[in-house]
Amino acid sequence: MINSDFPMLQDSSNDGQGDTVSLSMSVSELDDSGEGKGKKKRGRPGKQGVASKKARRSPVDKGGRRPNGVAHLNGEGTDPSTLFEVVKQGKSAMQSVIDDWIESYKQDRDLALLDLINFFIHCSGCKGTVRIEMFRNMQNAEIIRKMTEEFDEDSGDYPLTMAGPQWKKFRYNFCEFIMVLIRQCQYSIIYDEYMMDTVISLLTGLSDSQVRAFRHTSTLAGQSFSINLQVIPDNAVECFISAMCLVSAAAMKLMTALVNVALNLSINQDNTQRQYEAERNKVAGKRANEKLEMLLEKRKELQENQDEIENMMNSIFKGIFVHRYRDAIAEIRAICIEEIGVWMKLYSDAFLNDSYLKYVGWTLHDRQGEVRLKCLKALQTLYTNRELFPKLELFTNRFKDRIVSMTLDKEYDVAVEAIRLVTLILHVSEDALSNEDCENVYHLVYSAHRPVAVAAGEFLHRKLFSRHDPQAEEALAKRRGRNSPNGNLIRMLVLFFLESELHEHAAYLVDSLWDSSQDLLKDWDCMVELLLEDPVQGEEVLGDRHEGALIELMVCTIRQAAEAHPPVGRGTGKRVLTAKEKKTQIDDKNRLTEHLIVALPMLLSKYQADAEKVANLLQIPQYFDLEVYSSGRMEKHLDALLKQIRVVVEKHAEMEVLEACSKTYSILCSEEYTIMNRVDIARSQLIDELTDRFSHSVEDLLQEGDEADDDDIYNVLSTLKKLTAFHNAHDLTKWDLFKNCYRLLKMGIEQGSMPEQIAVQALQCSHYSILWQLVKITEGCPSKDDLVALRRVVKSFLAVCQQCLSNVNTPVKEQAFMLLCDLLMIFSHQLVSGGREALQPLVFNPDSTLQNELLNFVLDHVFIDQDDENQSMEGDEEDEANKIEALHKRRNLLAAFSKLIIYDIVDMPAAADIFKQYMKYYNDYGDIIKETLSKTRQMDKIQCAKTLILSLQQLFNELIQDQGPNLDRTSSHVSGIKELARRFALTFGLDQIKTREAVATLHKDGIEFAFKVPNPKGPEYPPPNLAFLEVLCEFSSKLLRQDKKTVHSYLEKFMTEYMMERREDVWLPLIAYRNSLLTGGDDDRLSVTTGTSSTSKASTVRSKRGRPPQHKRRPEEESVEGSWVVRNDTLQTPGGLHTPQLTSTVLRENPRQAADHIPDQDSSEPGSEPDYMHNPQMQMSWLDQQKMEEVNRKERGGMNYMKSRSGGVRQQVRGLMEDDAEPIFEDVMMSSRGQLEDMNEEFEDTMVIDLPASRNRRERAELRPDFFDSTAIMEDDSGFGMQMF
Repeated sequence: MINSDFPMLQDSSNDGQGDTVSLSMSVSELDDSGEGKGKKKRGRPGKQGVASKKARRSPVDKGGRRPNGVAHLNGEGTDPSTLFEVVKQGKSAMQSVIDDWIESYKQDRDLALLDLINFFIHCSGCKGTVRIEMFRNMQNAEIIRKMTEEFDEDSGDYPLTMAGPQWKKFRYNFCEFIMVLIRQCQYSIIYDEYMMDTVISLLTGLSDSQVRAFRHTSTLAGQSFSINLQVIPDNAVECFISAMCLVSAAAMKLMTALVNVALNLSINQDNTQRQYEAERNKVAGKRANEKLEMLLEKRKELQENQDEIENMMNSIFKGIFVHRYRDAIAEIRAICIEEIGVWMKLYSDAFLNDSYLKYVGWTLHDRQGEVRLKCLKALQTLYTNRELFPKLELFTNRFKDRIVSMTLDKEYDVAVEAIRLVTLILHVSEDALSNEDCENVYHLVYSAHRPVAVAAGEFLHRKLFSRHDPQAEEALAKRRGRNSPNGNLIRMLVLFFLESELHEHAAYLVDSLWDSSQDLLKDWDCMVELLLEDPVQGEEVLGDRHEGALIELMVCTIRQAAEAHPPVGRGTGKRVLTAKEKKTQIDDKNRLTEHLIVALPMLLSKYQADAEKVANLLQIPQYFDLEVYSSGRMEKHLDALLKQIRVVVEKHAEMEVLEACSKTYSILCSEEYTIMNRVDIARSQLIDELTDRFSHSVEDLLQEGDEADDDDIYNVLSTLKKLTAFHNAHDLTKWDLFKNCYRLLKMGIEQGSMPEQIAVQALQCSHYSILWQLVKITEGCPSKDDLVALRRVVKSFLAVCQQCLSNVNTPVKEQAFMLLCDLLMIFSHQLVSGGREALQPLVFNPDSTLQNELLNFVLDHVFIDQDDENQSMEGDEEDEANKIEALHKRRNLLAAFSKLIIYDIVDMPAAADIFKQYMKYYNDYGDIIKETLSKTRQMDKIQCAKTLILSLQQLFNELIQDQGPNLDRTSSHVSGIKELARRFALTFGLDQIKTREAVATLHKDGIEFAFKVPNPKGPEYPPPNLAFLEVLCEFSSKLLRQDKKTVHSYLEKFMTEYMMERREDVWLPLIAYRNSLLTGGDDDRLSVTTGTSSTSKASTVRSKRGRPPQHKRRPEEESVEGSWVVRNDTLQTPGGLHTPQLTSTVLRENPRQAADHIPDQDSSEPGSEPDYMHNPQMQMSWLDQQKMEEVNRKERGGMNYMKSRSGGVRQQVRGLMEDDAEPIFEDVMMSSRGQLEDMNEEFEDTMVIDLPASRNRRERAELRPDFFDSTAIMEDDSGFGMQMF
C-alpha cells in the first residue's frame, strides 16, 4: 500500500555523503550496484549498463548542495545545482538529467528524493523549500501546510503558467522530465517501495491543496504531455485560480508514464507466456527444464511488477483523478479528461471499459467549452479504431443522444468536433445512429459558420453520397448508356435540397459539400445529361421542381469552381490562393467552359419559357473563359447563344430575366475579348428593334390618352422594362430614351392617369440616361453647350420627381424620392472636387421647399406604426417576410435622406425631426439615426448640439400642445423626453474638453427656449416652457466645473428676484436646474439657500474619490482660469452659427448655410446670437463672452466685499480654488448600471476618448487630467475652438 505520508528517511551508511545529494552522471539505474539504501524489492536481473558519461560536480567538490537540501550556485552564479534549475535552463538532454538523478539516488536516495520533492514545489511557484529536517521529522500534511503558508500567490510567479519562450520550453521539459524519469526507473527503482510511494503521496496531498498552483502541478505530473496553459492574470483571485492547476497536472503525467510501463509489462508477460507454452509443448527429449523454470520465474516477477504498477495507478486514480476530474477549475478538468483518453488508447485492455468511460460521458455535460472539447477529442481517438468499437457499444447507446445534441453547441469548436465524432460513429457502425439523429446533423450544412457546415457536409457525404461499390455502379451506368455513374447520387442531392426547403441557400449546400464531394459536384457532364436527355429504363423522370433545383445547384457549383472562394456570408473574405489551388481553379474553369459552351444554348432552348430556370442559366457565361470562343473556333456556339438570349428577351418581361440578359451582353461585350464586335452588332440590332417599338407604342398611348386600352399599356410597359434593364448596364444615350420617358411622366402628372408601373420604369430609365450622360461628360472634355444641355435635363427631371412626391401611388412616390436623393448627392458640391471645377454649372443645391418636401416624405412614410402600414397596404394581411421587406424599404428611404444631411446637402436642423424619433423607433432605425448623429457631430459639433436641443424642443412643444401648459412632470411622455435627453448626453462622450463649446451652446439655447415666452398671467407666474429646464438638467454633467458657473450666470440674467425666492412645485424645474449647475461648480452649492455647508459636503464627496495626493500648485496654475478669461485680445472665434475653425472636421464651408441662419436683428438681447454676431467686440465664443462679463461684474462689485473678509475666509476661497485644480471627472462610468449599459449601446461609433496630456503621470494613469494645466490646453488644440495663449 502507498502511505498517505512520506516514508521515514533511513540513516545513510556513508557518513561522508549522508547529508548531501549528488547529481553526478550515471550510466543508468539499470546498473544494479547493490548500494541502494533500504530494501530493493525487485529488479531486472542481467540488464547490462551502457558506457559511463561525464559526471557533474560531486557533492565533495566546490558547488554541490547543502545538507539541508537548499541548492546554491558556484562562485559565478551560473552553475545550476537543483533539478528545477537544470530543467528550467533546458541546456542538458533530459536523458542525462535523469541519469544524473538516478545515480545520486543510488548514492543517497533520501537527499535525491528531497531534490525531486523540491522540484515539484518550485514548479508550483512556491518560494519555500522543504529542508532535510522537515522531511525527516514532519508528516506529509504538515509539510504541505508549511509550504502553503510560504506561497505568495500575489506574486504571479508560476513557472508553468508564465509567458515567454523560456517558460514555454520549461512546460515542455517538465512533462518530458516525468515521462523519462518513469521510463528510466521502470526496471527497479519504482519497485523499491520508497521512491514512488513518496512521490505519489506528495502529489496526492498537493492535489488536495487549496492552492491552485499545487493542484495544477500534481495533476500535470500525473497526466498529459501537452497542456494549454494560460498566462496568469494580474488579479490576485485569478492568480490563485491559475496556481491550483499545476500539482494535479503533474500527477496525471505520472499516471500516463505508469500506463506505458504497465503496457510494456503486459506485452512482456504475453511474450513470456508464449515462450513458456512453446517450450512446454516440445517433446520430452528436447524440452529444457532449466529454461522452463527461468520462464516461470520471469513470468512470476513480471506479474508481481504488474500488480505493483496497478497498485500505483489505482492510488493515483482514486486519490487524484476521481477528485480532480470534477475540480472547480476548468483547466484541471480538461487535463484529467485529456489524459484518461490517452490511457484508454494506450492500454485499452485495462482502461477501455465502462468503469472509466463513465467519467468521459459525465464530463460531456461540463459547463466549460474547453472541457467538452477535450472529451470529444478523446472519444475521437477511440472511435477511429474499428477494433475498439465493441467495447464502446454500451457507452455509445448511453451517451449517443448527448453527443448528437452537442452538434448544436454554442461553442463552434465544440460543435465541429461533435459532428466529426458523430461521423466516426457512423463510419464504424451505420446502425448506431437513427434517422432522427442523422437529420439533426443534416440541416447544419446550411450553417453560416463554415467549419460547422463543412463538418456536416462530410457527415452528409458519408451517409448519402459515398459510393459503396464503384465498379458495379460504373458497369450499370455503361449498360444504361450513361457517361457517368453519378446520376443516382446527383438525383439524391437534388432530392435532399428540395426536402430541406431552403432553396435560396443552394450556394451554402454546395460549399458545405465542396471539400468532401468535389468529384460529384464537378460532374457537369452528368448534370447536363440528366437535363437534356430522356431517362432510360430504370431511371425516374425529373420533375419540373427537380429540374429547377438541379439547374440552381449546377450554377452554384460552377461559381464555386470558377471563383474558388466560399459564398457571401461564409468566411471573412477572399483569401490568397496557393499555387496548387490556383492551378485547380484554372483547370476547372477550362473544363466547364469547354463543355457548357456547347450545352448552354441547348439548355436555353429547352427551358426558354421558364423564367426562373432561364435566369439561372444566364449566370453561367460570366464564369466562362471567353477566349475559348475564338481560340477553339467555337463562334457558331456563340451565335447560337446570342440567338437564344434574343429569344429570351422577346418572350419575357420579368426584371430578373431581363437583368440577367443585360449582364450577359455586358460580359460578352468586354473590349478585352475578340468576340466583342460580333456581340456588339447583335446587341445594337436588339436595341434598335426595342427602341422603334417603344417609340411607336408611346405615340399611340399619348394619342389615345385616357382611352388607351390594356394592350397599349402592356406594349409600352414591356418594352420600357426591357430598355430600362439594358440601360442599367449599357450606354444607350445615342437612342435618346429620355425624351419619350419625360413625355410619359409629364402626361402622367398633367392627367393623373398614368399606370404606376409605367411611371416607375420611366423614372428609372430617365435616371440611367442622366447618369450615362454625366459619365460621358466627366470622361471627356465637355463644351459649354454640353454642360448647359445636361443641366437643363437634370433640372427638368428634378422638377418632375418633386412633383411625383405628391402622387397618389406609393411606389411612384418612393421611386421619385430615392432618385431625388441620389441625384442631389451626385450633383452636389462634391461633383467639382478633384480638379473638376469645370463641372460647376451642374451643381444643384436643394431649396428650402424641396428640403421640406423630402423631410415630410420621410416623416410620413418612414416613421409609421405597423398598424398604419397595414392599413396603407389596403388591408392585405402581410406575412413575416413581407413585413421584413417593407421594413428594409423604409430603412433605405431613411438612409438616403440621412446621407443628404451628413454631406451637408440638406441643412442640419432638418435632422432634428429625425433625432427626436430615436427612442420610439430604436429597434427599427436606431443604428441609422446613431450613425447620422455621429457624422453630423464630426462635421460641426456646435451645430449638431443646436440640432439636438432643437429636437427636444420640438418634442416639448408637441407635448404642450397635447396636454396644455400645466404638464404632469411625472407622466411617461415627460419621462420619455428626459430619457432621450439622457441618451443624447451620453453621446458627447467622456472628453469634456472637445465638446466644451457644443455643450455650452446647447445649454444657452435651452435656457433661452425656457424663458423666451412669458406667462400671459404675469411675471409672478412661471413661463410656459419652464419645465424644459428639467430636461436640460440631463446635460449638466457634461459641463466643465468652471463652465457650470458661467452657464449659471447666464441663467441668472433671465431670472428675477421673485423667481429666486420661489419654492413651489411649479418652480421645481428651475430649482433642479440651478442645483445641477451649482453642484460641482466653483461655489459647490447643493441648494439655493445653503452655500457654506454644502461646500464642505461636496468637498468631502470629492475626497472620497481616492485621487492621489496633490503636490503644491505652481503660481501659473492658480491663475490660469483668470488668464483664460482676461486674455480676450487673442481669442479669434467665428460667429455664433458659423463652424468653429478648430472644432469642426468639415472640409468646406457652405456659403448658403451661413446666409440662411442669420437671425433677425430686432430680437437682439444681451448675450444672444444677434448681439454676438454684430457686436465688434464679440470676437470670441459665447462661453468666453459670459466669462468676461462675469469677471467684469466681479471686479466692479466684489472688491469691497473681498476687502471686508477676514484672512480665514481668504483661506477658504483659496481652498476652493485649489479644489478646482483637479476637477471632478464627469464620467458616465461612475453612474448607475443602466447608464453604463446605455453608454455601451450608444458609444459604439460616437464616443471619442482622447484625454489631454498631463504633467503628472500619476494623474494621467488615474484618468484625472488637469484641465487647468496650460500645457494640457495647448497640446490638445481640438479641445477649444480658439487659440488660448
